[in-house]
Amino acid sequence: MREATLREGARSRSFPFDKLRVRMTILLLFLLAWVLPLLSCSQPPDPNTLVMIIESSPTNLDPRVGIDAQSERIDALIFDDLLDRDDHLNVTPALAERWEIPDPLTYVFHIRQGVKFHDGTALTSRDVKWTFDSLLQGKIRSTKAAVYRFVDRLDAPDANTVVFHLKEPSSTFLWNLSDGAIGIVPYGSGDEITRHPIGSGAFKFVSAETDKEVVLERNNRYWGEVPHLGRVRFTVVPDATTQALELRKGSADLTINSPMPPDTVLTLEPNPSLVVQHGPGTRLAYLVFNLRDPILKDVRVRQAIAYALDRRPMIEYLWRNQAQPAYSVLPRQSWAYDEEVTRYDYDPGKARQLLDDAGHPAVNGVRFHVTMKTSTDENTRLMVAVMQQQLRDVGIVLDIRSFEFATFFSDVTHGAFQLYGLRWIGGNEDPDIFEYAFHSAKFPPNGANRGFYSNPRLDALIDQARRETDQNVRKQLYAEVQRILATDLPYIDLWFLDNVLVHTRRVRNVTLNPSGNYDFLKTAEISPQ
Repeated sequence: MREATLREGARSRSFPFDKLRVRMTILLLFLLAWVLPLLSCSQPPDPNTLVMIIESSPTNLDPRVGIDAQSERIDALIFDDLLDRDDHLNVTPALAERWEIPDPLTYVFHIRQGVKFHDGTALTSRDVKWTFDSLLQGKIRSTKAAVYRFVDRLDAPDANTVVFHLKEPSSTFLWNLSDGAIGIVPYGSGDEITRHPIGSGAFKFVSAETDKEVVLERNNRYWGEVPHLGRVRFTVVPDATTQALELRKGSADLTINSPMPPDTVLTLEPNPSLVVQHGPGTRLAYLVFNLRDPILKDVRVRQAIAYALDRRPMIEYLWRNQAQPAYSVLPRQSWAYDEEVTRYDYDPGKARQLLDDAGHPAVNGVRFHVTMKTSTDENTRLMVAVMQQQLRDVGIVLDIRSFEFATFFSDVTHGAFQLYGLRWIGGNEDPDIFEYAFHSAKFPPNGANRGFYSNPRLDALIDQARRETDQNVRKQLYAEVQRILATDLPYIDLWFLDNVLVHTRRVRNVTLNPSGNYDFLKTAEISPQ
C-alpha cells in the first residue's frame, strides 16, 4: 500500500514538538556515543541463535487462549493453523491443503497427511476436532470461544477430513481459522499447553520465563520448509533506549515495530552494523467521535474537523515518513479495500464554511471547545499538540485530557469522551471490523462501536455481507459500507504505520509482511562469522 513519499511538497513549517524532538535526538545520540562503549564488553553472539527483542512477554502460549500480540505471533511459530493468509489478506492452504463449502452451513477441510506434532505423534482430524470442541464446550476457558459462536458441531469422518457445521452463515469463518487465529493442539490437551506448548509448527518450544525470555528451536521434522535458524531467543526489553543500545552493541539481533521513536530509528540507519527495513503496514491510527455529543452529532462538524487536520506535517515531522495516509479502516492490501471514497484533504476554508453552516460562528475567534482524551504515550501527546494548533486555526479549541492507559481505555469503553484516538493492530485486516466497530448492535459492551454510531442502511449491508460467501458480492457490499462511513464520518482515519524492522548484518533473508507478524523467522538466516 506504500504511496509516493510525502517529503516532496510537504510544508516547511515549525511545530510545537520540533524543539523537543531536537533535544531528544541530541540526548539519544549522546547516549549511543558515550554509554555504548561502557556496555560493549559483551560475549560474541551465538552463531546458532537469533536474539529478537520483544516489548513484553506473551500472556499465554495456549493458542486457544492467548489474544495479545506476542502470544498470537509466537504461537503462530509453534502451532499450525488450518489456513494461512497471503499479502492481500486472502486465506490460503496450511494444515488444510484444500476445502469445500457444499452449502453455507457446511465446511469440509482435507488435512495434510504426514504432519507430526513436536512429540512425534501424527496430527489428524481428531486433533482439529478436539481443539475446537475443548473451546466450544468450555473445557478451556477463553474469550476466543465467542469468535466461533456460529459453529454448531464438528465431525471427523476419517483421519484426514474434518467437517464444521455452522448454526448460521458466516463469511468471516475462514478468516478466523487462519494465521495465528487458533493453532491446532494435540487431542486431549488441557491447560498444561500453557506451560509446555506442543504444536506442529516450524519451531518447537524450549523454555519461557515471564518478563525475561522465550526460547524456541527449529523443528527439523516440519512438514513445510524447515527454518534455517537453529534457535530463536525472544528477549523482553520494554525500554526503547535500551533496545537501541542492545542492537548497537550486537547483544540482540533484531526487533520489529518496537516502541523506539522514529527519531531513534533514524539514528540507527547510518550504523554500518545494522540494517533498517521499512514496509507498508496495517496498523491504523484513528480518531473517534462521540455521536451522542450535542456538538459532534452534526456530521458537518465532524467533516469540518476532518478538513481542518493536515496529516502531511504530522506524518513527516512526527512519524518521519514512516507512515502512510489512511482513507479507510481497511488497509490497502485488503481485497475489500475501496478507493472510491470521499477524502478530506486539508482545506481550512471549507472547514470554516461547514462550521458556519452548522450554526457555530466564531466569537472572538472561538466557535466551541472539544475535549480529546488520550493516553500518556509520547507520540500521542505530540500528535494532539499539532491538532490543537490546526483546529485553533478554524476556531475550535481542543482541550486535552491525558490519562494512564487503563483509565483512558475504561472511559472510552464507557462512552465518557467527546473525542479520542487509538490504533487498530490486526483487528482491521478483515472486513469483519465493520460489524465490530460500526454496527448499531455493537455498542459497548457488545462490541467496539464506542462512538454510538447508527445507520440502518449500514447495518443492513453489514448483515448481508456477513452471510454472503461469494467474495465478489461481498466486495461490492463492503465498498458501499466504506463510502457510507466516509460520508457519515464516525471515525477519522489518520494513517497506517509502516512496519519497521531493525536487524544486525549477520541476519540475512528477512522479508516483511503487511501484518508485521514473525513469519520472517521461518526464512531468516545467520551469516557465518
